[in-house]
Amino acid sequence: MSSNSSAADFLRILRERGFLHQCSDPADDLSGLAAAAPGGVLTAYVGFDATAASLHVGHLLSIMALRWLQRTGNRPIVLIGGGTTKIGDPSFRDTTRPMLDDAQIAANAAGLRRVFGQYMTFGDGSTDAVMVDNADWLDGLDYVPFLRDVGRHFTINRMLSFESVRQRMEREQPLTFLEFNYMILQAYDFLELSRRHACLLQMGGSDQWGNIVNGIELARRVERRELFGLTTPLLTTASGTKMGKTAGGAVWLNADARSPFDFWQFWRNTEDADVGRFLRLFTELPLDEIARLEQLQGAEINEAKIVLATEATRLCHGASEAEKAAAAAGSPFAPGGDGLPEITLQRERADGVPLVDALVAAGLCASKGAARRLIREGGARLDGEPVTDEAAALTATAVLSAGRKRHVRLILTP
Repeated sequence: MSSNSSAADFLRILRERGFLHQCSDPADDLSGLAAAAPGGVLTAYVGFDATAASLHVGHLLSIMALRWLQRTGNRPIVLIGGGTTKIGDPSFRDTTRPMLDDAQIAANAAGLRRVFGQYMTFGDGSTDAVMVDNADWLDGLDYVPFLRDVGRHFTINRMLSFESVRQRMEREQPLTFLEFNYMILQAYDFLELSRRHACLLQMGGSDQWGNIVNGIELARRVERRELFGLTTPLLTTASGTKMGKTAGGAVWLNADARSPFDFWQFWRNTEDADVGRFLRLFTELPLDEIARLEQLQGAEINEAKIVLATEATRLCHGASEAEKAAAAAGSPFAPGGDGLPEITLQRERADGVPLVDALVAAGLCASKGAARRLIREGGARLDGEPVTDEAAALTATAVLSAGRKRHVRLILTP
């Protein structure tokens, strides 16, 4: 694959940094896709359904792929699934997604839009990112004409062969007719974006491969268009857990769903074996610098984790928040230290708030029993000092800690 085009540069970076899982281009070097881009500039999209008010770390591979697309002189499209959210993607799920009303979908979509401005530049320029909502064309479709024009290109035989559908059937979990239509609508999205924006490539997670292939086939059958699909790998940590899943739930990208400090801490707690891979995927550091960092051993690997946490937080929340989070993590007990998550508790007793209750309220322990165990084992700290008395009470604003990495500033009010 030559490197004299923006498309070729983008595809080279995806390969070098570990983003590439599958591509519909039969050429091993993806030269067919690069050559198909008009003038060497590639327009590609990723779709995000509005099932929640924030995206989470599991979406970051696709977001970073869009960012690299723009950085290499290509044009990214962010598709908000205002229309497809009304159906719900059944891919690799055992149950139907909860039905959301129009108001909730609109509120969720507004929450999703906030994060993309951190990663991409939107505007009217030739490589500026574009944000669209598929409700603009899906909501107005006439059912019978759509079935005649689009539905006739899909066979039940082929749809049943897709892994996501087959798994649902094998587990004897119902797949509604509503959900069955999802793959048709997503395929139509790709065709519509190719018409409206000359979009050539759809990207997504590995669970979207079947849906992406449907879009490629539909465009070929309806208009003899050649479109392409590309997926990123399903990420698991070195210990085998799904990327972004924690004991406290999803690692959200919006600051009002997860504070920049907690976001920084998530990356700081990366397993040693994952540091190099995550630096390649979730930062823009040069590969030679990443190679140096991932060679660090023992206590020195913490330097690489701090770099990973700060760089990932900078991209998501900005340089100022990243610096505050790093400073707070380095000295969380400094008076007025910035970046720590804060919880306000009302003092209901003259002697303060029981430490056991405070640990639970701060989300540092799941139950009072767990809080008592933490105190007995010496893992509870107030302003950095261990507390071993289960009857202890919090009498003033202080930093409450579970172990040495999880901290919350508790503010007491009368």
